[in-house]
Amino acid sequence: MPLRISDLLARPGLHLALTYDVPPGLLSRTIEAATVSDLLVPGKWLQGGELLMTIGLLLPMEPAACRAYVRDVAEGGAAALALGLGQGLPYQEAPEPLVTAAREAGLPLLTVPDEVPFIAVTKAVFDARATEQREVLQRAFATQRRLTAAAATSDGLQPMLAEWTAATGVGATVLDPLGRQLATAGQESRTPPQQARDLVERVAARGLRGSATSTVGGRQLEVQPLGARRLRGLLLLAGRPDDAARSVVPGLISLLSLELERRHLRDEPERRRRSALLSELLADEDLAADRARDMLASVGLSAERVRAVVVEAAPATGPRGADGAASPAGLPEGAAQEMAADLALAMPGGLVRVTGGPGSGPALIEAVVGEELDIHTVLGRFAPGCPAGIGPATAPEAVRVSLRQATGLLAVSRTAGAPAEARQSEAARLLLELGDRRTLHGYADTVLGPLDLADGGEELITTLAAWLETGGAWDATSRRLGVHRHTVRNRLDKAMDLTGRRLDDPDDRFDLWLATRIRRSGRSPGGR
Repeated sequence: MPLRISDLLARPGLHLALTYDVPPGLLSRTIEAATVSDLLVPGKWLQGGELLMTIGLLLPMEPAACRAYVRDVAEGGAAALALGLGQGLPYQEAPEPLVTAAREAGLPLLTVPDEVPFIAVTKAVFDARATEQREVLQRAFATQRRLTAAAATSDGLQPMLAEWTAATGVGATVLDPLGRQLATAGQESRTPPQQARDLVERVAARGLRGSATSTVGGRQLEVQPLGARRLRGLLLLAGRPDDAARSVVPGLISLLSLELERRHLRDEPERRRRSALLSELLADEDLAADRARDMLASVGLSAERVRAVVVEAAPATGPRGADGAASPAGLPEGAAQEMAADLALAMPGGLVRVTGGPGSGPALIEAVVGEELDIHTVLGRFAPGCPAGIGPATAPEAVRVSLRQATGLLAVSRTAGAPAEARQSEAARLLLELGDRRTLHGYADTVLGPLDLADGGEELITTLAAWLETGGAWDATSRRLGVHRHTVRNRLDKAMDLTGRRLDDPDDRFDLWLATRIRRSGRSPGGR
């Protein structure tokens, strides 16, 4: 327990006394340290929470000067002031001006009797602080042992969270990378508030690179990424951990990460089965409609229409050959498999396979998804910077046709620097690919020039492009960018003010769309 002023007053052998009737709230102040100073202005040497002891050698007796001294001590953060009394010392009792100043400032004033040296008080304070730290460590070790025992069970997530909440009183929830709940403990964590969802999306978008905290309605929310080399999940804490609990948080993160990695390895046979099922689905040129639907239903994919997605497992910003194409080396085969596993987790049905690889160019990740899936958000989260083709929606038995078109769009995606979708305007694509580059970029500069000159102009253009590509869907745009929808609206309002355009005007909207597409093609006017 922390050492409070009341505890120090009750400590045997010190015989400390109060000089006035101090309110109980002030006596509950925590004492962090004890120090001695006879300076007239000691406040700047304090760090906060100290018991400042003095014999009053330079203490002024004028009421105004005494108030200034006490105010300096209080503003320095001292928890209390103690005056040493005794024969041969300036004071044998607390002077009235000092007592009055302390009462007015709300600073507890204690006296130390002649027979008690200041060093005895200092030792008592630091002994109590050492005991407190020892208790914190003991509670932390005990909690860590309980978590380790829970981790050794067959399903460690729920037992670990239950032990954590029982030991700390802090609610905890484990989510998958898409924010779906895997396990929870603590009533406050069962339904994460909207603020927590925003926090989760922000951390998930950064992978393993950071965490985030927020305070909502007096309650602290904290999100930590889980995983060894790739993001496997997220830990949401609802509450404010004390010192002992805070010291255990890294251990909790490590144990939860190990459990999620263990689950990932355990799920590998199922991923292989689904990969084989996808190969079977794509291999049959005369696949019956009923058979195709049964195969999809067996993995929980019941969409009436599906589409194929092909991802080239090599970042668009990676090494390039002389022709501007991605390096044939692409990502290592293991990394391509990990990316495929992430996509399988995010895509209902999990029908994902890896083809190609060493000796035959970059590995390709092929998948079949339901028409309603926001595939752009999934690709932005789990395959950022990778060329990707998205085939048209078809009946399940015709998904091979969608796959063929998706594969053909990879070249377009490499040029555009973004996933290419079959439903995009062929005429607009032809214009972007065959038009004079100087003319096109001059057109884009005319439309977007005001944004280039503005503070945060690149951010405004990125938001505008995302909003146009989602067909003006605010929620889809905010998810893709990892910001709140109000932020999207504010950025677009600013962009329209700067360009003098209107989003509800068809001509303005087309000009803005074409200009952003030209910019995203990534080829400079001199690159022809």
